[in-house]
Amino acid sequence: MIKERRRAQSVTRSEMRRGHTLATEANSDVVSDRSAGWISADNHQPYLRPQLERTMSEVVTRRGALGAGAYAGSALLFNTNLLNTGLANARPAATPECHDGDAATLPEIEGPFFKPSSPERTNLFEPGMAGQPLDLAGYVLSLSCKPVSGALIDFWQADGRGEYDNLGFRLRGHQFADAQGRYRLSSVVPGLYEGRTRHIHVKIQPPNGRLLTTQLYFPREPKNSSDGLFRHELLISAEKSAGLVVGRFDFVLDVW
Repeated sequence: MIKERRRAQSVTRSEMRRGHTLATEANSDVVSDRSAGWISADNHQPYLRPQLERTMSEVVTRRGALGAGAYAGSALLFNTNLLNTGLANARPAATPECHDGDAATLPEIEGPFFKPSSPERTNLFEPGMAGQPLDLAGYVLSLSCKPVSGALIDFWQADGRGEYDNLGFRLRGHQFADAQGRYRLSSVVPGLYEGRTRHIHVKIQPPNGRLLTTQLYFPREPKNSSDGLFRHELLISAEKSAGLVVGRFDFVLDVW
């Protein structure tokens, strides 16, 4: 697939300093050994690299994401047929960990690579796609801990080599939370590129409600500590199971 070529832009020291002031939580998950992250050490550097996303120009109000704990359910064994079916039979537990009055999920910048009109689908994985398979699931909840049925959730990300598809819709897609507020995404763990740790972009909008734009991050990533946009509150809970990364994150929207 032909991809639009973008040159990476370096962040000035003043921008990085401003970005680091956004971090209000100590990153206890950061380790110095790259092999402890979700992807084994890989020296491959893609020819096409995306433009470095700029750090926030304004400090957002500190709000913690809902801590959902480990993924509730049976361990999933990766195979192509399982991913092709969108893991329809593997659902989060019926009752999420939630408390009335939990803080809303933090907003983040959109970045330069969002594209509207993505296809509606829960499975972004394609055979031969670069990156370790990822199964991400969770709930969309209100501040009062109620499921937000029908919430629009739009995901976009880089592939395992840190490349975005800027001409098509590879690794882009939207879906709607079900009646219990549940969502599920089959994808790959995104790769690294200059200035950014591994992350997934998300836009979420409740029916007739306000749009939230944010990003999700992976635990135990060495680059978390040097990414000016990283927020500890936006870490997913994740575990490995037979080559598949199984992740959990519950979004809390600023609605009652």
